[in-house]
Amino acid sequence: MTAHLGPAGEGAARVEIPGQLLERARTATRVCILSGAGMSAESGIPTFRDVQVGLWERFDPMELATPEAWRADPEQAWAWYAWRASLVSGAQPNAGHLALARWQQRDGVELTIVTQNVDDLHERAGAQVLAHLHGSLYALRCSECEAPSGAAYPQVDEPVAHLDPPACEECGGAVRPGVVWFGEALPEGAFYDAVEAAQQAELVLVVGTSGLVHPAATLPYLAAAAGAHVVEINPRESEVSETAHEVWRATAAQALPALVDALG
Repeated sequence: MTAHLGPAGEGAARVEIPGQLLERARTATRVCILSGAGMSAESGIPTFRDVQVGLWERFDPMELATPEAWRADPEQAWAWYAWRASLVSGAQPNAGHLALARWQQRDGVELTIVTQNVDDLHERAGAQVLAHLHGSLYALRCSECEAPSGAAYPQVDEPVAHLDPPACEECGGAVRPGVVWFGEALPEGAFYDAVEAAQQAELVLVVGTSGLVHPAATLPYLAAAAGAHVVEINPRESEVSETAHEVWRATAAQALPALVDALG
């Protein structure tokens, strides 16, 4: 059921598009993109663990990204997220992000983007995102009253150990990052929208995700069960590979521009 393609070439012109994908992309009126960390890797954004440099090397990121870590030391947690936000702000959307924005603007197709990434590279490329399943670095809110905040991260040119989080404009509580921490539920509305988009799509592209993080990992299965043609775009094998009808061993920045260019 799964068609495995070899490694793609270095340039978009040399990338071989899997057998059924191009025709299905040409005829599908509802397309859903499920993007993960691999989508942003080619923009130079380090993975969750790779961000541990300098003074952060002694910390496990899974221990910093928890409600308990925030309650124990909000100044430390805020400093870590300010550092991550500075890395994201210095990155630029890659060719894969830009290709999806072009595809989304084509007449006759409804293309929805569901991402596990907390960065804003899809939006900066000009695309609209239906759901940020794990929240957004920039959707800051109060840690006490949950009110949205207009505050911003300070510019951090190098890691620092502690920074004071801004105060909530409504109640004075500490403003926290707008991400989903370990132990927290996904935004209910975002996950509902993602399930609906995956199940209603004719074509689903799973781009750069390991398929290990639940419940986001269930979306390719739900899409396939609902009748969608599921294609994995990932240079490495993942938990998604056996679910997909086709597997394209290429990166987002290689595959997506080649596909969108081929649509004409």
